[in-house]
Amino acid sequence: MRELMRAAFVIARRDFTAVVLSRTFIFFLLGPLFPIIIGMAFGGLGDKISKTDLRPVVGLALPAQDADRMERAHDRLTARMGAEALPTLRRVPLTPAPRVQLARPNAAVVVIVSGSVARPVVTGQPDDIKRLEGDISLIASAALAERSLHMVHIEPQQVSTSVGAQTQGRLIIGRIAQIVIFFLTILLAGMILSNLVEEKTNKIIEILAAAVPVDAIFLGKLMAMLAMSFVGIFFWGSTAFAVFLALKAPGISLPEPAIGWPLFLMLAVIYFGMAYTLLGSLFLGIGAQAATVREVQTLNMPVTMAQMLIFFFATYAVDKMGSPPEIAATIVPFSSPFAMIARAAQVDALWPHLLAIGWQMIWVALIIRIGVLLFRRHVLKSGGGWWKQLFRSATG
Repeated sequence: MRELMRAAFVIARRDFTAVVLSRTFIFFLLGPLFPIIIGMAFGGLGDKISKTDLRPVVGLALPAQDADRMERAHDRLTARMGAEALPTLRRVPLTPAPRVQLARPNAAVVVIVSGSVARPVVTGQPDDIKRLEGDISLIASAALAERSLHMVHIEPQQVSTSVGAQTQGRLIIGRIAQIVIFFLTILLAGMILSNLVEEKTNKIIEILAAAVPVDAIFLGKLMAMLAMSFVGIFFWGSTAFAVFLALKAPGISLPEPAIGWPLFLMLAVIYFGMAYTLLGSLFLGIGAQAATVREVQTLNMPVTMAQMLIFFFATYAVDKMGSPPEIAATIVPFSSPFAMIARAAQVDALWPHLLAIGWQMIWVALIIRIGVLLFRRHVLKSGGGWWKQLFRSATG
């Protein structure tokens, strides 16, 4: 066992330095930041558009006094509800008739309100009338009660804790942790496939297999890619934390997980490592069977889709602590890291995490062992019946 780990560390150091010290590694670190920056820019632009240009425009074909009352009521309501909550109001001529104005090619309003504030008449297509009649009725009602309508003063009574808000906050933290771990795993685990296929194509893997046990090659590559992933996560996490501190509004605090932030972050790192090694060991086994990049892509797709289904199963069970689906999600090895990090956010017990981590490590070792035996049988053409050798010690 000692020789196996020593050989695995040699392979891990070789692969880690080859990746991290390469010129392209900086682009690997900066790569995920560009989509985030672009997404934030387009998200802000889309939010601005949704709050302005995409709001429906309602025409007011009313006498000047009634139009003034409608606009004042609209301003009072949007001041409390937000500008995006109600359609935009725009005055239109009293003549010609609203149906004639809506039929013009340059019509800029969706529906037209005519008549009076007390008895408004809405002209437009049926779907538009159905969509806007509630908003128009609210504005007209506020306009009628303009002098008697007063905002009720709310007397605040603050409390230090709210169990409902705390539960909801912890649920959100659990879901966010699941999503972050899943996308980091999918983003980073696929690199193992291309690495192994490239070395198989160049016949390097056969040279390594002649020098060290195949188990050490698989374990070493997994350790190297995991270490490289932690370098990337440290860089991305530091950047995200700096941005959060820069944009954080005063007085806003994050809800605390059930086990506390230090333990929660430590478990998040551990569960990412377990999710990565579970999926990465499976990818190693796939890459060991594939001879070309095309075969890797063909085999990779079903595994990724299956992992997405497992992730959706874990997210489904996140708000059902102790239910059969949640317990099943913690037992199934590939969904266990996602289910357990959500449990850490909501339940303060630590012993289930010790059991889950041990259970996941057993499955990592089992998947690596099966991948090694299949590699020997189908690639190195040695080893005989792999099912007989499954639990034997690795001999290289």
